[in-house]
Amino acid sequence: MFEKLNDKQKEAVGHLDGPCLVIAGAGSGKTKVLTSRIAYLLEEGINDYNILAITFTNKAAKEMRERLNILVPDNNVFVGTYHSFGLKIIRENISALNMDKNFTIIDSEDSLSLIKRIMKDLLIDPKDISPYYIRNKISFIKNELLIESELDRYFVTYAEKKVVEVYHVYEKNLRKNNAVDFDDLLVLPVKLFRENKNILEKYQERFKYILIDEYQDTNEVQYKMSKLLANKYKNIFVVGDANQCIYGFRQANFRNILNFEKDYENAHVVTLDQNYRSTKNILDAANSVIKNNKERKDMELHSNLGEGVKVKYLRSYDEKHEITLIADEIKNLLNEGYEYQDIAIFYRTNAQSRNIEEVLLKNNYPYRVFGSFYFYNRKEIKDLLGYLRLINNPNDDISLRRIINVPKRKIGPKSIEYLAQAAEEQGTSMFEAITKDNELEFKNLILELRKDALELSLTELIEDILDKSGIKKELENDKTLDGELRLENLMEFKSITASFENRTGSVNLGDFLEEISLVSDITEHQDEDNVITLMTIHSAKGLEFKVVFITGMEEGIFPHTNAFLEGEDSIEEERRLCYVGFTRAKERLYLTNAKKRMIYGKTTSNPPSRFIEEINKDVLETSNMSIKEEKFINKNAMYKDENVEYKKGDIVMHSIYGRGVVLDTDEKFVNIAFAKNFGIRKLMKNHKSLTKA
Repeated sequence: MFEKLNDKQKEAVGHLDGPCLVIAGAGSGKTKVLTSRIAYLLEEGINDYNILAITFTNKAAKEMRERLNILVPDNNVFVGTYHSFGLKIIRENISALNMDKNFTIIDSEDSLSLIKRIMKDLLIDPKDISPYYIRNKISFIKNELLIESELDRYFVTYAEKKVVEVYHVYEKNLRKNNAVDFDDLLVLPVKLFRENKNILEKYQERFKYILIDEYQDTNEVQYKMSKLLANKYKNIFVVGDANQCIYGFRQANFRNILNFEKDYENAHVVTLDQNYRSTKNILDAANSVIKNNKERKDMELHSNLGEGVKVKYLRSYDEKHEITLIADEIKNLLNEGYEYQDIAIFYRTNAQSRNIEEVLLKNNYPYRVFGSFYFYNRKEIKDLLGYLRLINNPNDDISLRRIINVPKRKIGPKSIEYLAQAAEEQGTSMFEAITKDNELEFKNLILELRKDALELSLTELIEDILDKSGIKKELENDKTLDGELRLENLMEFKSITASFENRTGSVNLGDFLEEISLVSDITEHQDEDNVITLMTIHSAKGLEFKVVFITGMEEGIFPHTNAFLEGEDSIEEERRLCYVGFTRAKERLYLTNAKKRMIYGKTTSNPPSRFIEEINKDVLETSNMSIKEEKFINKNAMYKDENVEYKKGDIVMHSIYGRGVVLDTDEKFVNIAFAKNFGIRKLMKNHKSLTKA
């Protein structure tokens, strides 16, 4: 039982009765400790019926169960998630809840559909308040166990009052339909325990020994559930690390682990600070950053895996150069014997992945975007491209079908098929066949955007589409993490148009779509195992790689600009996120940033992340590259100093299209006829690529 454990792990596993807090640093073997302790309890004669082990994900529960079955075959210990445990309580006490045993558990999509119906009945316009926003707020109410007086006190804005109105009707609908939502799987057991002393005592007697994994990630309802259960015998054994709490946006409260010793007097505390994953230099970097957080438990990770190489810091002059440096390092790593699957590239926001993907594609490096999609395959990007293609070619029925109801315009499949049939009969495109109803509003929108496209640059046109179509407003009203990420991706698309304009001076939509088609069609993303992994740092929790690159280490990127607005607590959560990112690396850790970066279509200059400054300089190797200012992306550098006037008939030269003749000009643009293979091009006036012959 104890032979493969270090002294601190043995101390934790051998703790039998009373509360115990195990502060388990990254890579310190917490799952081994949890499973070994359950095996030890069984060995000491504790009935498996009296042991409860709770974790957060089905994957973690499955891993724990498999490891336990190796140690103690044929045991009946309950190992599961909070939600699976809550479901067990509900099923065993169905009559006390006045529910029928054949109750339904509705998923998040069903929940959203119900909320939309209620909003319609209450005459709440989804354009004013997003159904997603209401769903998230209802979830918040449940997970924080808010009572009526608290709703009156905290929900004060117009939108929040509407949330409360929907919430009451929503709850009545669930009860009427003998249904519960996912949050109820936690809320109803707590309600049972609070209102029925006999039921609570039954489960306190049943589960005399309680083990909880990732305790720093518990929210209010999970905290209350475990505290009620453990209140009698206080044999509660929690494992976690406040330094790895990165889910504040999901209401996780890391103070639950910090306050454990206040909740349970005489709690035994064990610190697992030996890391079995990373080299000393990587851990020193992580330790030196996290010690700047005020709200934390003192713990310094150490390792017996040797010093290893230093953490490498690569400072580049722009985001393209940043990824080129990473590609060069990957080439060196591959030459040293590393494989693609050993390497991960992390970023703070999904929008950063687009540049990374493009450079990896150009270098023929296989990769997989973890928990997401290839940039051009994301729904919101395909929708935006659908608008651009239809503006460019109104006869494009494929694009029309894709976007005619994006965002929702009450144009359903039947209306679309009716339109297709009318177009077939008339021998026209579907766009031409539109004559009435919501479809006509859509047609007028596209006609207006086509007119705007003649007056605007490509980057301005993107903003115009997002505003006038309603896509931007819909995502801003969404107020969910998913909505925020989708909007970030759409805003990042402006970086693509801006780069195209910087390089060519062209504002020709057809040219741009041709180039995009060539890039977005390189989609050889087979499900291989030996690939580089791309992911957000949030997604990396619980994973490990031999080599980790963390990109965008700049103020405003990481830490994220939102953290500046939300105060010190948010900065500390960003620092914990940085700590998690560092401690995913086993052998090599690279930190990269750019002196100037184009993101969301704008070039910004951000200082290096404060987290780099906080790293112990003895473990940091800084690249000695010289950064030349003229290489930065500079919008002004797109244009020549002199203001050249063009008139009809002028002969010009373009760096890409060659010799041409000016057809006409206006305040911003000039139309030029080039050789037959290029045709007529609309270019930015006085762009550096254009000169008089």
